[in-house]
Amino acid sequence: MEAETCGTAAVYVSEVLRALGNALQAPPTVWFKESSQKNLRSRDFLVPRGALRKSFPDGEVPAELILTLLSLDAPDLPPLRQCLQCDAGLVVQLDRPALFYRVLRDFAPYLKPLPSADHGQDIVILNCAPLHSAKSLDALRLSHLRAALLADHLAEVLTLNGKHVYPVPAVPSKEVEEFLSQLGISWPSSGDTSLVEETVSSFKDFLRDCVQNAGDGNHTQSPDEIRVQLKTSAEKHNLTLEGYAPNLDFFLVSEDDLRHVARLQRSVQDLVQTSPCTVLHIISCEEEFHQQKLDLLWRLMVPSSRDVTQKHLICGPVKVLNSTAPPSSSQYFQLRKSQMLEASVMKYGESVKGDSWDEIITSLTSAAVKFELMATPHRSQVNLNLEDGNITTKGTKSGAFVMYNCARLATMFDSYNDAASEGTASGGQWRPSGG
Repeated sequence: MEAETCGTAAVYVSEVLRALGNALQAPPTVWFKESSQKNLRSRDFLVPRGALRKSFPDGEVPAELILTLLSLDAPDLPPLRQCLQCDAGLVVQLDRPALFYRVLRDFAPYLKPLPSADHGQDIVILNCAPLHSAKSLDALRLSHLRAALLADHLAEVLTLNGKHVYPVPAVPSKEVEEFLSQLGISWPSSGDTSLVEETVSSFKDFLRDCVQNAGDGNHTQSPDEIRVQLKTSAEKHNLTLEGYAPNLDFFLVSEDDLRHVARLQRSVQDLVQTSPCTVLHIISCEEEFHQQKLDLLWRLMVPSSRDVTQKHLICGPVKVLNSTAPPSSSQYFQLRKSQMLEASVMKYGESVKGDSWDEIITSLTSAAVKFELMATPHRSQVNLNLEDGNITTKGTKSGAFVMYNCARLATMFDSYNDAASEGTASGGQWRPSGG
C-alpha cells in the first residue's frame, strides 16, 4: 500500500484546465469548471458552444480530438469517464469514484505547496485582530475564536499557495496560547515588547503634536486616550477614503490601539525588503468599524505604510440560541467536551475513562468545535445550540456526528483491508463502487 501511494500526485483544477486546453489545442480559458449543482450531475468541465465556434467550423470538435481528451493520462490528472458534445458544448465528466478513492487514499500531496506557486515573492502579514485584546481566556469571545480558527486556516492555505505568511500578534496570554494549541491553532507566543513600547511612545508624541497643530487642544485629552480627527487629517494628507465607512471621523485612540498599530508596523519593518507586502486583517463583525479606524490611523502616522496593501476579512457573528449570557470560548469548549464525554459513555459504557479516553474526547471535541464554527460561510452568522441534548452522533448537522462517522468509516476501511491482506475477507482491498 505504501509503495502504491508514493507515486500519487495531487490533482489541481488549474492543472486540469491547462491539460484540457492543450489537448483541445485551445487556451485553458475556454474551459469552465462546472459549479452548478444541477449541471454537476452530468458534467465537471465545459467548453461552451460559442467558444467552440471560434476554433472549429460549425462548433464541431473532430472525433480524434475527443479521443485524445479521453486518453489523457498523467499523474496529476484525474481519470475521465466521458467526453462528448451536446447542445451546451463540449463536456467532460470525471470518473468520480476513482478520483475520490485516489484523494482519500493519500491526501499527503495536498499538504505540499502548489507546483506553480511563486516562492520568495509575496509576503502576507496575517493580523488576527481579536487576539490583540485577548489578555485572558475569559476575554476570548466566541466570535474571537471563530476569527482565530479562520486565521489559522488561512495561514495554511496561503502557505500552500507559495506565500510567506507571518501571523500577528504574538498571543499575549499563556492560558490563551494553551487553549488555542489545544484546538490545533498554531500562533506565535512571544514578541519583542520593548520595541513595541518604543514605537507606541513615538506614536503618542506624533499624535499629540498633530492635535496641537490642528488646534484641537481645546478638547480635554485623557492621559490614556488621544482624540484624533481622522477625516480632517486624511484630507489634509491627501489620503483617499474610498472603501472606508462614510462616518469615520473622531477617534479616541487608546494605548491598546497604538500597540495594535505598533505590532503591525514592527512586522512590516522587520519583514519587508523588496518583496510586495499585504496585511490581511481577520476581524469579527462587531469590530469592523474600529479596525477601519486603526487602518487609517496607521496610514496617517506612518507614511510608508501607505504603500502596504491592507485587506479586511470580516467574520459574521456567533449567536448562542436560547441564551441571554453567551459563554466564553473556554466555557463553550468545556461544555462541548462534557457533552461529548456523556455521549461516549452512553455509547461505550463505563470503559470510557483514563488518560487515553480523555485524549480521544478532547480531540473529538476540538474537531467538533472547528466543524461548528467553520462549516458556515465566514460572513454568515453561526447559530449554536448548547442545550444538553443537542450534541449527538445521530444528527447529520452536528460536529459530533461528522467526527464520529469519519472515525467509524476509517476503522471499517482499515479493518476490511487488514482482513483482505490476511486472506480472511473476499474481494481484495476496499475500492469505491464502480471503481
